[in-house]
Amino acid sequence: MNWRRMLVITRTDLRQLRQSPDFWVPMAILAALFFIVIPTILLFAIGHAGRIGLVQQIGRTLNVLPQRVKEAVDRAGQSPEGRAQYAMAVYLFAPLAVVVPLTISTAIGANTIVGEREKGTGEFLAHSPAAEREIYIGKLIGSILPGYVATLIGFGIYALVVNVMVGPKVGGWFFPTGDWWLLMLWVVPPFIMLALSAVLRISARVRSATAAQQASGLVTLPLILVAYGQSSGALLGRQFAGWVVGGIAWGLAALGLIRGARAVTRERLLGVDKQA
Repeated sequence: MNWRRMLVITRTDLRQLRQSPDFWVPMAILAALFFIVIPTILLFAIGHAGRIGLVQQIGRTLNVLPQRVKEAVDRAGQSPEGRAQYAMAVYLFAPLAVVVPLTISTAIGANTIVGEREKGTGEFLAHSPAAEREIYIGKLIGSILPGYVATLIGFGIYALVVNVMVGPKVGGWFFPTGDWWLLMLWVVPPFIMLALSAVLRISARVRSATAAQQASGLVTLPLILVAYGQSSGALLGRQFAGWVVGGIAWGLAALGLIRGARAVTRERLLGVDKQA
């Protein structure tokens, strides 16, 4: 395989994405809402709630969490507001790290191959010197990068918000925790790849971007739910499960990507495959 040809395909896709603000602006707003706006508002509200019912209700909710989590929250701070903020920042917002990259990357991936046919550029790609597998990997990288980069940027700003707003009440800057590093570096990436392995196959087979978006939504919804539950579990006292599920997800992602590479053919890029 020629990595230079694959990276040319990736750069082309990223350049087209950058030139389509009607597509990436809503995705950027989505990431900003989930990682910055909503957490900031909630953390601010809890920090200034005093001893009203909101904080008391969160305190009762914490009593049903695993012992490991309750001990960590109790060590975090003396005030009810500080403990409530710590619990929300570390444990309750974790699934956002999975939902945002999956949503962005699958939205891009669903359009990446069928979009070539709709724009009339599939013929140029089909007759390019790049092999079919090189086209597939180039498209895959171009779909993964926007979602994961947006997540890393959002996560960095989220960490800053958490440390500034919660850190003074719990003894200093503390975020990200070890569980969050496990989530971001081990659990999230394979779930993105696993989802894209299915979405790119769909994009290669259907005949319109609308159909690809609809089908990919049905396919990736179960993955989002599984990843959502695992992201919570990885931070709620079952860290070992995070290593196990992440390892399984990496294996399934590798298998899915290998099988998915067969879906990209020059005939499908040209729109003449009867099975497309």
